[in-house]
Amino acid sequence: MNIQLSIGITSNPRTWPIIDGAVKVEGVDLTPTVLHPSELFWRQLRFAEFDVAEMSMSSLMMAKSKGDERFVGIPVFTTRMFFHTRILVRKDAKIDKPADLKGKRVGVPEYQQTAALWTRGILQHEFGVSPTEMEFWMERVPSHSHAGGVGFKAPPGVTINQIPIEKNIGTMMVSGELEAVIHYIRHDNLVDRSKIDLANHPDIKYLFPDPVAEGVRYFRKTGIYPINHGMVVRREIAEKHPWVILNLMKAFDKANAIADALRLEHVDYHVAAGAISQDAAKALRTPALQHGIKANRKSLETAAQMSLEQGLTPRLMKLDEIFAASALEQ
Repeated sequence: MNIQLSIGITSNPRTWPIIDGAVKVEGVDLTPTVLHPSELFWRQLRFAEFDVAEMSMSSLMMAKSKGDERFVGIPVFTTRMFFHTRILVRKDAKIDKPADLKGKRVGVPEYQQTAALWTRGILQHEFGVSPTEMEFWMERVPSHSHAGGVGFKAPPGVTINQIPIEKNIGTMMVSGELEAVIHYIRHDNLVDRSKIDLANHPDIKYLFPDPVAEGVRYFRKTGIYPINHGMVVRREIAEKHPWVILNLMKAFDKANAIADALRLEHVDYHVAAGAISQDAAKALRTPALQHGIKANRKSLETAAQMSLEQGLTPRLMKLDEIFAASALEQ
């Protein structure tokens, strides 16, 4: 008889086969709740609502470093992005290159979130801009933030101001109270408040004029495609049913394969019509996203190093402290 598990999950092509039941987890009947990651991570960190859940990698490392053993990590990574390429700035703020962020007022939904971790880390390592050289303004309030779930306090030398409840990052960017924003979120959920479409606002621009080109530059230089979300399971479930770990991984691998197959069907149409070259088609047939430790070790270890450097974790978190032992060789 299958065990019954709830799962908190976000919606993207690599999770759809899990959500709609096209892919089953052997020995498990999943009951999915589909949420925006901002809300999902807050609910899981504060209330541990789900048996299995996607989880912010930054918050997971922080929780583990503080002795929070409620969850066991699973190396399933459903989303990733070159987050630093999405920095938005006011056109009148005289911010034309990353170094110009020094001394500026920078909005961020959640200081500890993985997108902000990567952005600050890349700004520091690639462009010489330290977190201590910017003035941060955080939108989420303590009661509805990931920070509240792990007891986060501002690291030494870092200035983090609370955006008043009657304001948000969007309104403060438009008014000029903020000059830049890291990982702007415009979505209706229980923790984020911004509504304005900043990307298309006449007073706002991207810091990097060609965000795609900057992402390509960083990837070619480092080989890192920054990971955002991981997966967790309640510790008591992992201990009672240890087979759940690898069965979940196998299911998400199958879901990933389905997403790749659907993508490649479209590639074949474009090749047949001459819309893309054979070389481009060959590149598209090489999976860009894979689960597991082996395929993602450099990205994971880099994130752990950045977390230590930025004062989010008191020591360098090792992968065997974060993920289930059975998954470390996957």
